[in-house]
Amino acid sequence: MSELLIEFRRLRFEGLISIRWTSTLILNWTSLQALLGGVNKYSTMFGRVWLYVVIVLRILVYVVAVQQVWDDDWQEFICVTRQTGCTNVCYDHFFPISPIRLWALQIILVTSPSLMVVAHTKYREMKDKKYTTTHQGKHLHAAPGKKCGGLWYTYMLSLVLRAGFDAGFLYILYIIYHFEMFSRVVKCNVSPCLNTVDCYISRPTEKTIFIFYMVVTSSICIFMCICEIFYLINKKVCTYKRKQQNQKTVNYRMDPLRVDPKASSNQNISNVHTVIVD
Repeated sequence: MSELLIEFRRLRFEGLISIRWTSTLILNWTSLQALLGGVNKYSTMFGRVWLYVVIVLRILVYVVAVQQVWDDDWQEFICVTRQTGCTNVCYDHFFPISPIRLWALQIILVTSPSLMVVAHTKYREMKDKKYTTTHQGKHLHAAPGKKCGGLWYTYMLSLVLRAGFDAGFLYILYIIYHFEMFSRVVKCNVSPCLNTVDCYISRPTEKTIFIFYMVVTSSICIFMCICEIFYLINKKVCTYKRKQQNQKTVNYRMDPLRVDPKASSNQNISNVHTVIVD
């Protein structure tokens, strides 16, 4: 995390990030690190990759590059007409939701499920601390630092919500823009335009590249969440089977009437007779 702050300062000196954005990032990065760092403690390898993609490939790129690309989307949207309100209506027709605002809302909602894990973890720590003080240092949970009990289900729910939010926003992006390249010139005949007018979009190729970048990074995050879900479920099932097998072994060893396959038949009969007599 400290390396990223150094990178922010370097970009500021090179003029790629304004002083206002740099100060805002430095002030808020500690809070973001505290929020996602608590979840990272319980994450698997897939969860750590997801965290890297969200922070570096989505949040950092959004702040450094995407905002500058879409800053002039309204000012540079030019329609060849003098009809009052025609340009406004055409812009709203082709850009009902600005991709930069859609991406910002997506990042906020995708990282929000982490709050559930952080809140559950804090509640669990407070409850365990209170139990420890009243029970002479004994812990409430056998492994306070591991995902078990209700925390496992909370973490699974957060993974489902992460993947669901990303998939939902990809669907919205497809409905609005159809994952197609932006045209340099678009035809608009929406009322109150009196006839079909030509409208020009600024930097359509660059905007198309970032749209596809949004799709790719969101797809990677969805894939990481799905992999982590299957990994945790498979680990849970294997742990349950292992416990069942160990329980059967213990029960077998505690059973006095069991038959020893290595002993002779007379020895087994003698053992059973001894148990009955006792």
